[in-house]
Amino acid sequence: MIAKPVRKAILVGAATIVVYLLVVVATTPALEPLAAISAAFQINSIVIFGMGIGIGLQIFLSEKSKLLGCRIDAKKSAISGNSGSTAMTSFFSFFSLVPLGCCGWWLYALSLLPSVVGTGVSAVLIEHSQALAYLGLVIIFGFAGFTAYKLRREQRIRQIA
Repeated sequence: MIAKPVRKAILVGAATIVVYLLVVVATTPALEPLAAISAAFQINSIVIFGMGIGIGLQIFLSEKSKLLGCRIDAKKSAISGNSGSTAMTSFFSFFSLVPLGCCGWWLYALSLLPSVVGTGVSAVLIEHSQALAYLGLVIIFGFAGFTAYKLRREQRIRQIA
């Protein structure tokens, strides 16, 4: 009963990590792929593994709720909340790799940022990019925690009835 949710969670969590690393390699033509991946892990290992674990946890909870027949809308919460927070976390974590020569494409994105959000906001976003990436992880795990709470509450309601 638990094997399918665990398997799917591990698969999706690993896929999240692989996609992150593929983006690093694709946006870093100046470095060899292994050097770019090594730099990414040295600077952003918490973010990389945190996203994989957080998304995997959310998928596990969503799949478990489906197996139990619960109606907690975990899937809707997982897709909308975690997609946005994962994108935000990735976006900000790439900023910290630019000074190392990684993710050169993101340097171009950074140069366009002031025209989109203004110079002051751009400076704050760039200066605090690592903290904002960690905030994204907090949001990812917050959605997982909220889903776990809703699942537990639904299970208790079913036991009473």
